[in-house]
Amino acid sequence: MKSVAITQRVVPERTERRDCLDQAWPRFLAACGLLPLAVPNVPEVALAMCDRGDIAGLVLTGGNDLAALGGDAPERDAVENALLDFAAQRRMPVIGVCRGMQLIQQRGNVPLRRVEGHVTPRQVISINGEPTEVNAYHCFAAFETRPPLETWAVAADGVIKAVRHQSLPVTGIMWHPERTVPPAAADIALFQRLFLTP
Repeated sequence: MKSVAITQRVVPERTERRDCLDQAWPRFLAACGLLPLAVPNVPEVALAMCDRGDIAGLVLTGGNDLAALGGDAPERDAVENALLDFAAQRRMPVIGVCRGMQLIQQRGNVPLRRVEGHVTPRQVISINGEPTEVNAYHCFAAFETRPPLETWAVAADGVIKAVRHQSLPVTGIMWHPERTVPPAAADIALFQRLFLTP
């Protein structure tokens, strides 16, 4: 199986700052035929691991608000921005999930703001014009997309639910595929198309 680098949330605990990855992620990635390489929130180490590892791409996971939105994990912002630069230089596939998509939008100067009604295990959105049920666990979102990003999924209230880059293999989704049990066939297909298609 091919490996993908995957980022982790920061969990402050007393005098420690721990990196944490939901066990649902390895299960979901295994269902996609992928193995996770969990990278720490230490920029030079994360970059070295990606540079030396034989990885098919990068997964930016959810959790921790962006520092610009009041989040408390600036080291994670630094790592993920460095990894996005690394991936762009190599035209490496990237998928940003929830916070990961917000970071992609932030880099594209897309304004993000607080929203209501997007924390729910079931929400019907439009994906490529088709009604589709997904989950939602976010309090920040965008209502517009700017080049080089384009929208391919949107909620009824206008919240952008998925974006893709017009020239790089970069995709963002606002739902959590790892939290759907069993995994949705469309989510598995998305990850396989991104990371396993030559």
